[in-house]
Amino acid sequence: MKTVVRSNSANPIYWALMSLVTVACSQSGVEDSSPAPTEYLVSTAVVETPFVDKAAAWNLTRIHTGGGPEKRYIVEAKGGGAALLDAEGDGDLDIYWVNGAPLATPGLGGGNALYRNDGEVGFVDIAAAAGVEGHGWGMGAQSADYDNDGDQDLYITCLRDNILYRNDGRGRFADQTEQAGVAMPLWSTGAAMGDTDLDGDLDLYVANYVEFSVDEIRPLGTQWKGRDVFVGPLSLPASPDVLYRNEGDGTFVDMTGASGIGRHEPGYGFGVLFVDLDDDGDQDLYIANDSTPNFLYRNTGDGTFVEVGLRANAAFNEMGLAQAGMGVAWGDYDGDGDGDLFVTNFEDDYNTLYRNAGGTFTDISFAVDLGRVSLPYVGFGAVFLDYDNDADQDLFVANGHVYPQIESPEGSATYPQKNHLFANDGGRFNLVDPVVGPKMAAGVSRGAVAGDFDDDGRLDLFVTNLNGRPSLLYNNTETGHHWLGVHLRGHTQNREGVGARVFVWSEGRRQRRDVLCGESFLGSGDRRLHFGLAAGSADSMHVYWPGGALQRVSDLPLDSYVLVEQEQ
Repeated sequence: MKTVVRSNSANPIYWALMSLVTVACSQSGVEDSSPAPTEYLVSTAVVETPFVDKAAAWNLTRIHTGGGPEKRYIVEAKGGGAALLDAEGDGDLDIYWVNGAPLATPGLGGGNALYRNDGEVGFVDIAAAAGVEGHGWGMGAQSADYDNDGDQDLYITCLRDNILYRNDGRGRFADQTEQAGVAMPLWSTGAAMGDTDLDGDLDLYVANYVEFSVDEIRPLGTQWKGRDVFVGPLSLPASPDVLYRNEGDGTFVDMTGASGIGRHEPGYGFGVLFVDLDDDGDQDLYIANDSTPNFLYRNTGDGTFVEVGLRANAAFNEMGLAQAGMGVAWGDYDGDGDGDLFVTNFEDDYNTLYRNAGGTFTDISFAVDLGRVSLPYVGFGAVFLDYDNDADQDLFVANGHVYPQIESPEGSATYPQKNHLFANDGGRFNLVDPVVGPKMAAGVSRGAVAGDFDDDGRLDLFVTNLNGRPSLLYNNTETGHHWLGVHLRGHTQNREGVGARVFVWSEGRRQRRDVLCGESFLGSGDRRLHFGLAAGSADSMHVYWPGGALQRVSDLPLDSYVLVEQEQ
């Protein structure tokens, strides 16, 4: 087996390295009588200004359209997400940014953007030339090689009429929605892909939100803290989620009922995560629901699922209450070898960290200093990342309220809100001020995905902002720490290794990462895995491919990206 190492120079050089291998938005439609929050205590910053917003300098200047400024209807407060991908196969990380539409013409929006990464020059929007503009009211995006031809395709969720774009390998895309059988007449939000039945093809889960019609809902039709605001999800019927099985021939079949997913009352779905929650070699499902219990579907091993959220303590918070689930992140924050769940929620609630103990979970949000600080905020996107390469998982949360009406001289909250970066300090989290520059992090943020846009081994962040331009938070952290990047390639099927678990040992310490295809809020991040190594080196790596096959790799380099090809 060979691994290919990519340098972090301006002109990357590729060479072979022989390796030793053995085989909500929570409101019910009635006035909320909760008292206004008082002053909240937050942890002190441990690092200052590790990121610089380079969106404007790098030509990421498109303005998101999401209805009007008053947000009179719930649809105007959601979206949009983003997906990272290598659209043209040139080795650079590109960005697909999802736009909304005016309320008067929801089927005719301003179009999405595909930002091609041109290195130091910045980004160029090639959506029109690539055939991926879309013109509906977009919500989220997913990048994945659904047809196993070696390039990344795109799936876009929308208020109506989702889109599947097939990549021809050269960065030109064709709409295959009808041919593939994945057209959706519902309001879709999050989506994720994973191989549920281990046949080598990526299946598709689509979360749907509410039944929505402007003609049937009164604008600003309820109250929250004495202010007229839009009608929330609990006053509207929930739409059912859908699971599609990939047939391997470019088409999908609706398996919602046969898989067991359709046995349950629908929730108000947002964040979707395909991941092996119990480390048994198959892909389970976690769905963050807005105002209803979150779902945890355990895979029985044959592509059918049993909902075990309540039994696994991952449906409610520690008080036994459903929360306003928005985004979901997965990462091994405590370094014990299993991944943990983080779910963002609404103001006066709190963001929830569920610690994993082998497939059952415990809400430890306040114990690790993530609960109290989040109370005045509305969280959406979330991602675990080692931003300072010190060998533990830090956390980024994108914040932004849903009610412009919250702004007032006596108000305890604001509509634009600062995003949060938390530094992991031995399993507890310290709040860091993440951004310098003219745009000081206060926005109405929604999606957040992490990726290394310049291949320097420091993870950057792309953040979407409602009715604003996005933020590209360039990682400016100078620590001198080492790192390792890992890119998996499946043999003939599941070419990106989606669902694989990768462990790296460094100085006697083990780190875990999972190859995810759907995360955060309505988006997907860099498919490459990133390991901070602090002052150490990478001693060895274990790759558990989907299905559980183990592949060992040694002789790993420092400060490089490594391509690991699945054994034949």
